[in-house]
Amino acid sequence: MTAGLLATTLVPGAALTAASAPASAADSTTFTVGLLNEADSFNPFLGIEAESYEMWGLTYDYMIHYSMKDMSPEPGLATSWKTSDDGLTWTFDIRTGVKWSDGQDLTAEDIAFTYNRVLEGGPWGSTWGSYLTGVTKVAAPDATHVVLTLKKPNAVLPLLPIPIVPEHVWKDVTTSQVKSYSAEPKDGQPVVGEGPFKLVEGTAGGSTYRFEANKDYWGGAPHVDQVVFRVYKSEDPMVQALIKGEIDFAEGISPLQVKSLQGQSGITAHNGDSPGFDEIAFNAGSVDTKTGKPIGDPNPAVLDPKFRHALGFAIDRDQLITKVYQGAGQPGDSIIPPAYSSYRWTPPADQAFTFDLDKAGQLLDQAGYTMGSDGQRTMPDGSPIGTLRLDARSSSDTSLNTMNYFKEWLDQLGIKSTVRTYESSKLTDIILQGDFDVFQWGWYVEPDPDSMLSYMTCGQRGGWSDSWYCNPQYDALYQHQHEETDQAKREQEVKQMQQLLFADSPYLVTAYNTIGEAVRSDRFACFQPQPDPGGIWLIQYGVHNYISARPADQAGNCDGVSSAIGATAASESTGTSNTFWVGAGVVVVLLAGAGGVLAMRRRSSVGERE
Repeated sequence: MTAGLLATTLVPGAALTAASAPASAADSTTFTVGLLNEADSFNPFLGIEAESYEMWGLTYDYMIHYSMKDMSPEPGLATSWKTSDDGLTWTFDIRTGVKWSDGQDLTAEDIAFTYNRVLEGGPWGSTWGSYLTGVTKVAAPDATHVVLTLKKPNAVLPLLPIPIVPEHVWKDVTTSQVKSYSAEPKDGQPVVGEGPFKLVEGTAGGSTYRFEANKDYWGGAPHVDQVVFRVYKSEDPMVQALIKGEIDFAEGISPLQVKSLQGQSGITAHNGDSPGFDEIAFNAGSVDTKTGKPIGDPNPAVLDPKFRHALGFAIDRDQLITKVYQGAGQPGDSIIPPAYSSYRWTPPADQAFTFDLDKAGQLLDQAGYTMGSDGQRTMPDGSPIGTLRLDARSSSDTSLNTMNYFKEWLDQLGIKSTVRTYESSKLTDIILQGDFDVFQWGWYVEPDPDSMLSYMTCGQRGGWSDSWYCNPQYDALYQHQHEETDQAKREQEVKQMQQLLFADSPYLVTAYNTIGEAVRSDRFACFQPQPDPGGIWLIQYGVHNYISARPADQAGNCDGVSSAIGATAASESTGTSNTFWVGAGVVVVLLAGAGGVLAMRRRSSVGERE
């Protein structure tokens, strides 16, 4: 354990109070969440990390929500919706009586304003543009209706996970200003939003973010007074903080940590099913998107799809699941995880990747990467391959251990490699610059896989694409499935896209993992999994559990939600005070550096990524 690190993470500033005893209705109640990655932007048009999406969900709201059971569309700011027979007109009925946190009315005009900003493109549309593909006009004919006019059907609608921003605040933000607009608290004033909480303190890239409950939220007032996020550099100090009662929830911990915490009184821990995947990704061809000229310094070998595909047989996925994921996951092969079975393509048995170094060697030989007299493989022209750079994230044991194993297997193939580690934000910058060969990361995949599929299109290079992959045939399929309203036909096209990716191998999908989470259930209860059953408790699609979670002594039967975790007996290990400190400007830096602009939605994410 890294006890010393924990001691150095807290720097006095303005004291906030978190009770060390079980939370009760009589106290001002703070729910404190530990994270392993920082929010990279509070501006919903800029951020890329899953943690940022979580912050936007608390601050703003959406026209359509996701269900807890299966993430299907549910009413949000829109109470109902309908589409024309030709699918070219969508009309949404907007709920009344909703107010922004500064007291002004939220109307259909705010929604139309937000969507029209996205339609402007540029920095406004880079994150959300794909959701409005085919939309030519967004209008608010009155205060309670939003009408979308399309030139072609959009198979993704009505899902529109775009945070709605207040027009009276954002109308003064110009296109040139949005890239530097922080959307953070200023002069002691919270960010104007309409979500269940108000951001009152925190800076992107910082270590602590504080939200106060919006007691006037249309969906009901949260049961806690504030939510505080604290970012840790690694798992051990975060888990220790949970045991000591300094935080109430630990997000993104390893299966081993989950197992150890399951024996702790007062704590409930699990490995929630994650609708995502982890991958080993290659630089498939970084270019200047304006000139088309190569940028960065990728090893020429990784630019060759045949080289990349051959290495798919040099990964022992079963061993990774056993050794790296501690058994909490399953081997991966495609970017659509098993949770979305209707869209998922499974490689036929005679094509599927297995751990077969002989076959990997044969495929490399056939592609011209033969073994030299020194026992090292060469390029097809006989020149040395050189040393592949295997980049891992320093905050993730999974990332580092995966790359260490991969290095061993490459050595056995006669390919030199070296493992490098970076903080996530630094690695993002390196990827954007094209100065890499191989890296390890992962994605969450939305219930409709359109956005994940879009990240592999040519147009996303320099934006959401992290592999720089480009295949016009794939792009054509993407565009067609996006407009296909026949669900069966669309699913077949999505499967064809996965086949192309499997053959070209910009990603070698390694695992469908789980997310380890732990909560002080002697202090807070009523967390419902998403999907239900078996899913995760936080970093969900939506912020349901921040609203439904309540102090343990108020849990009752969690409003009859049988799958929600109930309160447990108080832990005897909570001996330290969990008064914590949040300084103005937050002096503590647990994770250095702000996020880059590369879109890695870890839910997606973004992506998120772990």
